[in-house]
Amino acid sequence: MKMSIILAMMCAMIPMALGDVVSLKTKAFVPSVFVAAVLFLFGFWIVFPKDMITVATLGQPVAGLTMYLLITHMGTLMNVKELIAQWKTVVIALAGIVGIIVLLMTVGVVVLGKQTAVVGAPPLTGGIVAAILMKEAAESIGKTDLAVVAILVYVVQGFVGYPLTAVMLKKEGKRLLDGLRNGHRESIPGKDVGEENKKTLIPQMPEKFNTTYMVLLKTAFVAWLADIFTKMLNVGVFHNPKALSPMVTCLVFGVIAAEIGLLDRKPLDKAGSFGWMMTVLMAFIFEGLSNATPQMLSKVAGPLVGIVVIGVIGLLIMSFLLGKLLKESKYMSVSIALNALYGFPPNFILTTEAINSITEDEEEREYLTEIMMPKMLIGGFTSVTIASVIIGGIFAGML
Repeated sequence: MKMSIILAMMCAMIPMALGDVVSLKTKAFVPSVFVAAVLFLFGFWIVFPKDMITVATLGQPVAGLTMYLLITHMGTLMNVKELIAQWKTVVIALAGIVGIIVLLMTVGVVVLGKQTAVVGAPPLTGGIVAAILMKEAAESIGKTDLAVVAILVYVVQGFVGYPLTAVMLKKEGKRLLDGLRNGHRESIPGKDVGEENKKTLIPQMPEKFNTTYMVLLKTAFVAWLADIFTKMLNVGVFHNPKALSPMVTCLVFGVIAAEIGLLDRKPLDKAGSFGWMMTVLMAFIFEGLSNATPQMLSKVAGPLVGIVVIGVIGLLIMSFLLGKLLKESKYMSVSIALNALYGFPPNFILTTEAINSITEDEEEREYLTEIMMPKMLIGGFTSVTIASVIIGGIFAGML
């Protein structure tokens, strides 16, 4: 019997709710996204229908819509100066990707073979586009086992990234908190003092008109502008319809829209929509686990483990070295680079959980969020959204 829409919705919420419970009980030592991912994986093996997320209407195209709005919302958390000032974050994120590629193309080629290393490197940088490119490239030469490896690397890499990042972010949060409590308040890159009260180009709309529908309208308008601008760039400048992801442009447009007063800061919070949209997007992310059958995992377990272990070691080494060179905290440097293993929205949830687990003081939480969140978000977009697509395109031609 086909699962009803409301039953599918209820079942989809069970792993996510239990993930929250475990995360709270362990003070984020075991992150909610890790618990939920494990439960979804076994759920799809034993009891969940493969199309459960789709039946619950939490898949595409709804997930794609929420992505546009959520990324625009995330942009409003930063300002233009802050975005520019985060150049170190971009360099560290790219260094992590370089570490993955270098170690896989040297040690990985020796241990796993050239084709396996080539297939595994792009998906490990986080992007589903890179995984699909490598899957198609492997199938085109008749290597169906390698096509499975490409997808599974993308699907399971979060099982390594989630717990590692949770540990690193908690250590970074405690380091910042110890400094704050001892009178050392770290500066926030690009942040202006008294920014909350500064005048904007577009006057603020009276609150009585700034309703839920109005806030959503403005957010959708900014996301639409970003989408149109991206298409114009891709066709007119890059001559490649997929050269630049609209998600990157939505982030930038969100920053600009908040700066000029077109959007409120945290608009989806104001509209009461943020929690629901994050739920939809996370459910869609976990839907990818429905393809990871026990048979598939057992068939390619060796190459899969080898790719992930070798690649992550390269990521850790390079991010640590670059972080030290740029005088960034080792914990933050590693966390930024680990974005390659999952990206947005898990990076947002992991950062929020880590902060909430170490302090209940709202001012301290705001301080930690202002320092850590922009780095995690920008790190995620640098690696997953931008670099992985470019790398996938290059490596697809190497098989």
